[in-house]
Amino acid sequence: MADGRPLVRDRLAIIAGGGLLPRYVADAARAHGEDPYILALRDESGPDWSGFDHQVTSIGDYAGIGAAFRSKGIGRAVLSGSVRRRPEWRDIHAPLKALAAVPSIIRTLLKGGDDAVLKMVIRLIEAEGVRVVGAHEIVPDLLGSEGPLGAVAPDAAAEADIAAAAAAALALGRLDVGQGAVALGGRVVALEGAEGTDAMLERVAGLRAAGRISARRKGVLVKLCKPEQDLRADLPSIGMETLHRARAAGLAGIAVEAGRSLVLERATLVAEADAHGLFVTGIVPDRTEMQR
Repeated sequence: MADGRPLVRDRLAIIAGGGLLPRYVADAARAHGEDPYILALRDESGPDWSGFDHQVTSIGDYAGIGAAFRSKGIGRAVLSGSVRRRPEWRDIHAPLKALAAVPSIIRTLLKGGDDAVLKMVIRLIEAEGVRVVGAHEIVPDLLGSEGPLGAVAPDAAAEADIAAAAAAALALGRLDVGQGAVALGGRVVALEGAEGTDAMLERVAGLRAAGRISARRKGVLVKLCKPEQDLRADLPSIGMETLHRARAAGLAGIAVEAGRSLVLERATLVAEADAHGLFVTGIVPDRTEMQR
């Protein structure tokens, strides 16, 4: 109750992990007249949230998160940003109704891939009567568009590498392992695992420095949605750090899934890519083979 009236549950909550995306979402929500409440994940969230109504919470404290939803009148929630460490089963604190809604919590934490864990998190939130929305619904202009985003376009060799890496990324995603792959000379040389995109690109740079992959051929990074991915969480994203690491790895450019991936700091990223002769492009992958 607020001033004797029932509390209307329509406020937006942002469950903020690492990286720049949570702040983009928060600023965009405020610009559209929202008063977002920030649930900053302890040891994950980076931005200073002092300018927003917020609290710091543990990633497994679903009971505390649910209490915040109720006390702050939350009706919608966005999962935004990276999470480096999934909670251990002993760190999970959830109300009985949530445990009843998601009886396989422990099995999912122990054996599930990232997408399975995210779907579990969404179900836990929904058990509190809160609707989960995608970050792209709050900040639609972050979505990558089809074709080159800047002045540089992939050449024929890069197109062949994009096709090879896209096929690998879809196969990887079907296993719920990762979203990215690097191909060079028409063959796949790196797949994204639990270490994430940045670490994969560091590995590619190391392979090139060690002479394990060609110093003459450049290669590309491709990031795609997993075939069974819930689009409300963990859309593939790239930003300045991705570009810097792709350049350090000697790649020709980056391809992301058009309409289903996020491009952060787009104007700055495209300007720097153009300045160094790298392409950033949006593609529509052929998913028909994966659906058979």
